[in-house]
Amino acid sequence: MGNQGGHLDLGDREVLLSAEAIQRRVRELGEAVSRDYEGREVFFVGVLKGAWMFLADLARHITVPAVFDFMGVSSYGASTTTSGVVRILKDLD
Repeated sequence: MGNQGGHLDLGDREVLLSAEAIQRRVRELGEAVSRDYEGREVFFVGVLKGAWMFLADLARHITVPAVFDFMGVSSYGASTTTSGVVRILKDLD
């Protein structure tokens, strides 16, 4: 599953949602948050590393005052199986 020339090689995996469908839904979420929190500040917390791109896309559609921060956590250690213990690697600023 490499990325050559800006295109992701999915091999024989199936695309479940198009990029356009995802972008449309992110825009709808941003509009809904902006409508529901009109006149208030919203604080968004993302978990690194997976949430940064989503929150960046969402931020483009937020029209109310907003603060974005990130946490880094781990529950895996050196294994691919969770240890059941969550360690905070980066706390909120």
